[in-house]
Amino acid sequence: QVHLVESGGGSAQPGGPRRLSCVASGSIVRINFMGWYGQAPGKEREMVAGILNGGSTRYADSVKGRFTISLDKAAKVVSLQMHSLTPEDTAVYYCNGKGIVTSQDMDVGNYYGRDYWGKGTPVTVSS
Repeated sequence: QVHLVESGGGSAQPGGPRRLSCVASGSIVRINFMGWYGQAPGKEREMVAGILNGGSTRYADSVKGRFTISLDKAAKVVSLQMHSLTPEDTAVYYCNGKGIVTSQDMDVGNYYGRDYWGKGTPVTVSS
């Protein structure tokens, strides 16, 4: 079983920074993709940033140049450094892992792994 636990949420000032982290735990053999999704009040959950195992990243247009995602594969931690926050960034941020392969998956021949979600951490940007 894999658990994703986010931290770093809270209140932030407009224009300020915030750093989110997500720790993946479990008997993980490989992580293919990790991402951060944001769900603003009354809106659907959308991908904010993602990173592949090889290091390639992708960002939502609204956060390009302001947010940076990084993955520490050894520690199994994905982080989202946010800068120049605006009230529009207010959302619950969820950590997502796609294609996380565990030793149990390997034992049964599931080499593609499974997808997992964290419970989310809220970020509120206001003055």
